[in-house]
Amino acid sequence: MTEGNWFWTVFVREVRSAVRTRTYLALGLVTGIVLFGLAYAGGGPAGGYVPTVVDTLVAVEVLVPTLAFAVGYRAIADPATRGELDILDTYPLSTWSYVGGVYAGRALLLLTIVVVPLLALGINVATTAGPETTVFASHRGVDSPFLFIRFIALTVLYALSSLTIAFLLSALAGSRGRALVLALAGLLVLTVGSDLAVFAALDTGVTTGTLGGALAMTPAGAYRGLVFDQVLYVAVPGRSAFVPTWVATLSLLFWWGLTFVGAMLATDAA
Repeated sequence: MTEGNWFWTVFVREVRSAVRTRTYLALGLVTGIVLFGLAYAGGGPAGGYVPTVVDTLVAVEVLVPTLAFAVGYRAIADPATRGELDILDTYPLSTWSYVGGVYAGRALLLLTIVVVPLLALGINVATTAGPETTVFASHRGVDSPFLFIRFIALTVLYALSSLTIAFLLSALAGSRGRALVLALAGLLVLTVGSDLAVFAALDTGVTTGTLGGALAMTPAGAYRGLVFDQVLYVAVPGRSAFVPTWVATLSLLFWWGLTFVGAMLATDAA
């Protein structure tokens, strides 16, 4: 078998396993309920796409890494605990094919849980928002579904980056117990700790002028900054960027690539 065949075999196994697990279906339903509940509590769907993003942004910023860790924190730790990795060493299966296949399967699952409720919410906005809301925001004053699509695309990038971090911690854990502890600690750092560290750095010489760039170095800060700059701030002509867009984009790609390579190295050493 070629590397591509091994990759596909592992990927299909992960997808089939996910389809049989009803917990993931429950996660998707809960995600949809939370997003729709927050959106309607804030009146977003009736106001348009941008108000809906405003109403759900904070929740999405926390939900996405939480779901990513729920999907990925045992992805490598479980096979290591069961001795599956030792058995796989006897096959001509490279670490890249195995970790890549598992990651691709879990990524498809995560994106289904996250993107399907967001798409449903976008369709709901399209069918319920009044015609007067089309002049609210986007492209210098006109609301647009393309802004919501951009929001979903940025959320996908954030989700994939969060999942690789979960994979790295899972590979480092080596057992289910340590995987849970590391996942909880990693989730706390990812959602809260990194931003707190940046703000604490203000006392050690980081100026408010460089704060945006510093925030963009964290996954959550980079995602938040990109949503503000590429979705929300287009409604305010002349508004300065929240974070440097290119820094935030490279930051998310850097976290995705670095932690994925780290997960492969940690799995190879397990």
